[in-house]
Order: sequence, then structure tokens, then C-alpha cells
Amino acid sequence: MLVKTALCYLTAMKAKAVVVIDPEIMSGTPCFAGTRVPVRSLLDYLEAGDSLDEFLEQFPTVSRDQAIAFLELSADAMLKNIPQAA
Repeated sequence: MLVKTALCYLTAMKAKAVVVIDPEIMSGTPCFAGTRVPVRSLLDYLEAGDSLDEFLEQFPTVSRDQAIAFLELSADAMLKNIPQAA
């Protein structure tokens, strides 16, 4: 139980280090921490077929680590919502 609690805490800390929701920054739009770049921009780039490198070239204030962490957190959240076979 302690390990699960610790992992949840680390995941929450990782999320806080990656994404910021602040009414003073882009009217509360979720943005990469330390930037004014909405996380949705990364998803839009990927949906359009652009690479992560292309996104990072256009938004140099976002680090590769931030972008990858956001994608990992998004994947984890999505996978938790998929019903498991009984």
C-alpha cells in the first residue's frame, strides 16, 4: 500500500512539474510549466502528423523532457480509463 501511495504521489509531483493551470497564465489553459505554451499545442502537432522535434523547434521554451513526461502522463491516464477484461 505504501508503494502505491508513493507512486501516486510521485505521479502527482511529476504532473505538477510538467503542466500548470493558472488563471494568470493563458486564462487558465493548461500549459507546460514555466511557459505560455498550451499542452494542447503538442497534441495538435502530433495529430497533424508533425514530429516531436518539429514541435520542439517551434516552441523552444518547452523541454523534450516536459513533452515526453506530458505524453507519458496522458497515456497513463488514458490506459487507466480503459475497461479491463474480466
